[in-house]
Amino acid sequence: MDKNELADKIALRELIDKISMLGDKKDFVHQTELFSENAISETVAGGETILKLEGRKEMVQAFEKFLQGFDTVYHFNGQQTVTINGDTATGTCYCFITLIGSENGKKIRTTVGATYEDEYVRVNSQWLVSRRVGNFNWQDKTAIAS
Repeated sequence: MDKNELADKIALRELIDKISMLGDKKDFVHQTELFSENAISETVAGGETILKLEGRKEMVQAFEKFLQGFDTVYHFNGQQTVTINGDTATGTCYCFITLIGSENGKKIRTTVGATYEDEYVRVNSQWLVSRRVGNFNWQDKTAIAS
């Protein structure tokens, strides 16, 4: 692996981590700036596409709406593999997502095991996500102490 490929792999890892950190802060405007202008974001659960978004504006609105009911949003990224081909790349990242909110007067923790299948494009020397398919592989809801 040459130093340019290593630098790209580091930049792609940082991109994924920044997207998660901005999502945790509910800073959706800055988060979606890490996607290409007409990026596609798709969410799959139980083998079915439950949400498909195109473009930053649509993503901001959907992310705000989905996460407004949660007090805490926490992503923990794990394994990541990437394949780089010039100014494009593909990758897979495992993610453990924790969402804490209230349901029927009780504090509820929702834990999700997800994998993200991403396509990346380099624009003006910066890597961006051009397509993301989030596979929500499993989910667990538990009441927790307030």
